[in-house]
Amino acid sequence: MKGFVAATDGNISVRLPNGNILATPTSLNKGFVQKEDLVELSLDGKQISGKRKPSTEMKMHFFIYQQRKDVNAVVHCHPVYATGFAAARIPLKEKIFPEMIVGLGNIPLAGYATPSTDEVGESLLPFVMSHDAILLSNHGVVTFGNDVWDAYFKMEKVEQIAHTLFVAESLGGAKQLSSHQISHLEELAQTIYKK
Repeated sequence: MKGFVAATDGNISVRLPNGNILATPTSLNKGFVQKEDLVELSLDGKQISGKRKPSTEMKMHFFIYQQRKDVNAVVHCHPVYATGFAAARIPLKEKIFPEMIVGLGNIPLAGYATPSTDEVGESLLPFVMSHDAILLSNHGVVTFGNDVWDAYFKMEKVEQIAHTLFVAESLGGAKQLSSHQISHLEELAQTIYKK
């Protein structure tokens, strides 16, 4: 996954037409996952099929699916730059890039929650309805969308934004767009960039 995970980190899931969730298993490098490794789960966590164990992070996925009926895929991983911002507890909210204003929006920071627990869902609650990408304090990033590619591409965008802001900092810091530039982009977001 483009350097977004190491070893067996990360997990991906999709909502199936029957309402169940198909997910990557625990303890397997995502580059080695085969069709037969995937597990099918009901939205309440019961394993329907698959020989492997589901990821311990599925509680976070279930929470997102339960809150957002429009979401059909969730990607969770630990890309270096975005996770660096999460570890430093810095949300990606500066109005620097047009792509953030017309597309992804700001990327909030959820409070620290112990991975694999219900705390993670509680930490996402303030943001899950209004954002499709959330930094997880001291943990990583979660993105979600209408299909697995949409969710994955959002993860790519989050990492690109974090990486670019990190580089800009070494060059004296990124410069925010003016209020006029932001207003113009917001107008465009409601017309030509509207989903």
